[in-house]
Amino acid sequence: MKTNIQAIILGSGILTASGCSSVMTHTGGQEGTYSGTRASYAMLTDSNTSWGYKPFVALDMPFTAVADTVLIPWDMYRTDKSLKSKVEESEDQNLATNSVIPPVQ
Repeated sequence: MKTNIQAIILGSGILTASGCSSVMTHTGGQEGTYSGTRASYAMLTDSNTSWGYKPFVALDMPFTAVADTVLIPWDMYRTDKSLKSKVEESEDQNLATNSVIPPVQ
């Protein structure tokens, strides 16, 4: 009985923490498919990521990939209207304008 309770608690903890990168990227305004998996991979390959954090990212990466796979229809449907995407779009338009008509210095 005691091992069943421990297994339930461990399983619940893993399910609760699974797909963290996918949830973070989808609520943070990043666009594209598999954004959470790409973010996890970037953290694993980044030299500035703490060595103590990388095992958790590696452990979460398969769950993030599954969550990203489940969210593919949502990624294909949605249009990002977050503040971050609006600022990036404005900057892209300004860069395009400045490349044709350079700013006065």
